[in-house]
Amino acid sequence: MRSATYDHFGKPTEVLSLGDRPTPEPKANEVRVKTILASIHNHDLLTIRGKYGFKPEMPAIGGSEAVGIIDAVGSNVKNLKVGQRVAAASVQATWAEYFVASEDMVFPVPESLNDEMAAQLIAMPLSALMLLEFLEVERGQWLIHNAANGAVGKSLAMLAAARGVKTINIVRSSEAVADLQAIGIENNINSEDEDWKDQVKSMIAEDKISAAVDSVGGEDSGALLSLLGHGGTFAVFGAMSGKPMMLNPTDIIFKQATLKGFWGSKISQEMSVDNKQRLVDELIDRAVGGKLQLPVEAVFDLADITKAVDGKIQSDKKGKILLKP
Repeated sequence: MRSATYDHFGKPTEVLSLGDRPTPEPKANEVRVKTILASIHNHDLLTIRGKYGFKPEMPAIGGSEAVGIIDAVGSNVKNLKVGQRVAAASVQATWAEYFVASEDMVFPVPESLNDEMAAQLIAMPLSALMLLEFLEVERGQWLIHNAANGAVGKSLAMLAAARGVKTINIVRSSEAVADLQAIGIENNINSEDEDWKDQVKSMIAEDKISAAVDSVGGEDSGALLSLLGHGGTFAVFGAMSGKPMMLNPTDIIFKQATLKGFWGSKISQEMSVDNKQRLVDELIDRAVGGKLQLPVEAVFDLADITKAVDGKIQSDKKGKILLKP
């Protein structure tokens, strides 16, 4: 089968190539899926660089999320069948014509959900929903997060709004603010404005910010922490800047803040099937109802994998880059 493979860690454009690998056979508790579309996520690119929490055995096939049609099932699989269209995330080797996944990590998707939405429905939006529950934010409370124009950031803002949680969405340009506004997201702040922190304080008035999500690191971490309310929770989701977090211990002490690390893939794998299905059902409902929009920037043929993972395309994108086997 065609697949995007690599045999050592490194820069994705340099180590990835189109390869011919054996079609995998499902184990007793697995299904095999014929891929329709697969997503390219930041954590996939970090995995290829050898800088993520998971390191595959070499040679490896890239990818961790896709939508496709089940074409084979293991002997112990009970709730899925050949011919079903399904979405899967937190799995391995989805940048290929076929991939295998545990039955517990695969979810049927309705006809009302198109392939481009289904191909990115689970990983980032599910992380956003899990974040909301991880932070224990309630209706009417405020949540602030940076990198808000990323896939998780957009999903977090839309899904929080659907649950009645108010978000403050921090981005780094007026263009990014306009992009968020264009898909109906409100309360967007450009951190390049000198008075952006004052804008945040004016926005919440006498309220307090109950939770913060940092996806950047460096000085941005400290800026978010400084705006967190007393007794709030600060979740570390990512480190896009590649810099260590710079936090003022005074803010941690006198705000009595709680700092937590959030790794969505690990939480997803450890979550019960029923609980995860509950969240996936919510995602499908929001997506079909128009309350969750997941834009697509481009769809690349698997043969063009090095173009699809190019740094400029990935940094300039306003939606998800997808692969078609």
